Amino acid sequence: MTRLLRYTLLGLLIILGLVGLLIYSVTWRPDAREVLPVSCNVKAPTLVPGQALKVMTWNVQYLAGKRYVFWNDLAQGDDEKPTLEDMAFSLDEVARVIRDEQPDMVLLQELDDGAKASDYQNQFKLLQERVADLYPCSAHAFDWKADFVPEPHIFGSVGRQLATLSRYQIEHAERLQLPVAPANFISRQFKPKNALLVTYLPLSDGGQIAVLNTHLDRVRQPDDTLQAQMTAVAKVLDKYESRGTPWLIGGDFNLLPLGQYRRLPAEQRTPYSADSALHVLWDKYPMIPTNNEASGVDRAQWLTHYPNDPGLNGPDRTVDYLFYSPRIKRVEATVRQDDTLRISDHLPVIARFLLPAAP
Repeated sequence: MTRLLRYTLLGLLIILGLVGLLIYSVTWRPDAREVLPVSCNVKAPTLVPGQALKVMTWNVQYLAGKRYVFWNDLAQGDDEKPTLEDMAFSLDEVARVIRDEQPDMVLLQELDDGAKASDYQNQFKLLQERVADLYPCSAHAFDWKADFVPEPHIFGSVGRQLATLSRYQIEHAERLQLPVAPANFISRQFKPKNALLVTYLPLSDGGQIAVLNTHLDRVRQPDDTLQAQMTAVAKVLDKYESRGTPWLIGGDFNLLPLGQYRRLPAEQRTPYSADSALHVLWDKYPMIPTNNEASGVDRAQWLTHYPNDPGLNGPDRTVDYLFYSPRIKRVEATVRQDDTLRISDHLPVIARFLLPAAP
């Protein structure tokens, strides 16, 4: 090997090493399980067995509002970021709806923190300030974070969080990593890291309830990612069920209920499969909305997603749900549609439950 060739190879190795070091330094690799800090700014009450619990889950679309068709939407628009004015409006509207409903627990998805597209706002903090009197306890966890993403439409930082607000005491919280979408080693570093945000609330009799918050992957073409994520979620829930721990989970699952796939126009079916991976949960556990509700005669009132597509004039599918332990009893449930269509591309799902009575 000539000296020139040796120097060339050495130079290439140094360059590759520097590139690898750069990628490592600007991306995020969470552990499979992470203990999270819990914030309780005052002494919150403790849940009592048998009491009612009202829960809301809502993907607030990083407060972007509905005046945009973004580049990563199915409709592939030109917009890359919302204005500060639109985010301020959406922040006020989200706070208004929460204060009006006053659920005991609020499970939020897609709150940005440090993202270039949302002007580096800490949106969880901004919202928390507006409802602090209602929710003394909270926990939050990233499911996408990088100091720099080389995608031309992003070309900067991303930071996306799950957040749970609680009127009641949270004992501890954890982040559980879900399977990630298949990709080569380099591009995988910049992708979302979907997760479960788990909060454990003590009960006055010494027991506890697990409340989970999630946002599953949004795929462009059907693959095994959502099936793997659903299987991982089911294993966690099965563990609680086997231990006798009551639980409930809410979030944006990015999956359709039974019967809705064929109701969508062909061009809107692309991210989905006729055999929804959601059956991994609905086969075993009660779901809100049920398949009968989401695909029955009154299905319009259970639609939760209003895609940013100029060809649509309202919600057209259900992708947001609450699942719960059979030990918990559903009292009532609804999707708040009448005054939320301009706030986010998702609508809040709200339900009231009865916790298991003391043995």
